[in-house]
Amino acid sequence: MKTTLVQPIYRLLLIAVGLLLLTTCARNPVTGKKQVMLMSEQQEIALGAQSDPQVLAEFGPYNNAAMQQFINEKGQKMVAVSHRANLPFQFKIVDSPVVNAFALPGGYVYFTRGIMAHFNDEAQFAGVLGHEIGHVTARHSANQYTKQILGQGLLIGGLVFIKGFDQLAEAASSGLQLLFLKFGREDESQSDMLGVEYSTKIGYDAHHMASFFTTLDRLSGNPEDRIPTFLSTHPDPLDRNKKVEELAKEWQAKYPGQQFAINRDQYLRMIDGLVYGEDPQQGFVENGIFYAPNLKFQYPVPADWQVQNSPQQVAMAPKDGKAMIILNLGQGQTLDEAAQATLTEYKLTAVSSKPITVGGFQALSVVADPAVDPNVPANQQQQQAIRLEITLIQFQNMIIRFLGVSALADFNTYLPSFQFTARNFRTLSDPDKLNRKPEFIRIVTVPRNATLGATLQGFNMPTDRQEELAVLNGMQLTDMVTQGMLIKVLGNLKPSTK
Repeated sequence: MKTTLVQPIYRLLLIAVGLLLLTTCARNPVTGKKQVMLMSEQQEIALGAQSDPQVLAEFGPYNNAAMQQFINEKGQKMVAVSHRANLPFQFKIVDSPVVNAFALPGGYVYFTRGIMAHFNDEAQFAGVLGHEIGHVTARHSANQYTKQILGQGLLIGGLVFIKGFDQLAEAASSGLQLLFLKFGREDESQSDMLGVEYSTKIGYDAHHMASFFTTLDRLSGNPEDRIPTFLSTHPDPLDRNKKVEELAKEWQAKYPGQQFAINRDQYLRMIDGLVYGEDPQQGFVENGIFYAPNLKFQYPVPADWQVQNSPQQVAMAPKDGKAMIILNLGQGQTLDEAAQATLTEYKLTAVSSKPITVGGFQALSVVADPAVDPNVPANQQQQQAIRLEITLIQFQNMIIRFLGVSALADFNTYLPSFQFTARNFRTLSDPDKLNRKPEFIRIVTVPRNATLGATLQGFNMPTDRQEELAVLNGMQLTDMVTQGMLIKVLGNLKPSTK
């Protein structure tokens, strides 16, 4: 008994020691301390460059030249005062309504249009920009990568991989999950400190970085499922607010007599006409139906399933996560070519295949299992077995592909949902859905002194959305606004000056 336990542990220790021998001790650019690091600076840069096209494919760029120039200018100015000015930093705004900002190793920094909509001055933006640059300069991603690899070495004897499903899960997330390694609270706090330092050094009032955490706190409590991923694993926003206030005071004391910029009006005028929320032309769900105006089709979503839409695909799943439907485009000119390409792409073996008609279009239904892996014991493959229902539809000059996947034991339970969605695919012809326009942020001038709530009402903003607009403006409805002040409202017409 003792012998059988000691030998595997001994082997795992050898693996861990071997990994440690391969590592190098590098000096952290921010702290100056030596730390074990498995990723070199050149590897960081290469990983960022390799991952950047995936990020843009997942979210799509937000095409606004003025905003892109703004983030480039401020970003490069901040890099110049950072701890890693030698890195080839790149800054991009991506087309997502989610309130988020994130950075990849090597200096690739992304802000969503959703977070740009919620800033109310340049100083708030600068603080978060410094925070994301701080993740890169302090090598947080490289450090998390090192911890993950070492952890895998210690646990290597117990890892279990489900053949086939991992590839489908990767398809559902465009392979980005491993890139967005979660940082611990210590890393987040350090990035807050760097955000204050860097934004102060380029002349912004970091007290306004602190005020943005109040906005994040209010967003995190929204009853709609809009918790910003910027909060993921981050310290409590209100606690961060206090710490950042203290840090801002300390850093500003190092520059006596300097006036620190806020630039509220300049920022608000820049985002006038910014798309707010979901862009219906990219697809939207209404009354249980997913509409794709840009491609002119529609299909139902199973009841209580959640939907994640991206430029590359649409993923749907029940809350228990036991099944998934992915819609994307099949490869090939014919249904048979698309079916074979799908089987090859995901290493599948067809169980059955039959031609069908969907919405008046030729289609093909294929049931498939992962190909048998001779290196995996038969009983383990049985325990990990999954099954797919694949529906391929010849639509216009495209092949629409639905992938329904679940554990083999649950397949018959979820098959009706898979078929309900795919078999009810049809052409979208409703003019109301085809011509649905997004909402835009409109910057307006307050006509007279009043509360924010009364002013929003004067601009005919719906009562049930006034709290949402208060958060968007970084205010309370009872706050006073003054004549001539700029605030945000929403409209369906883009400003003609943009």
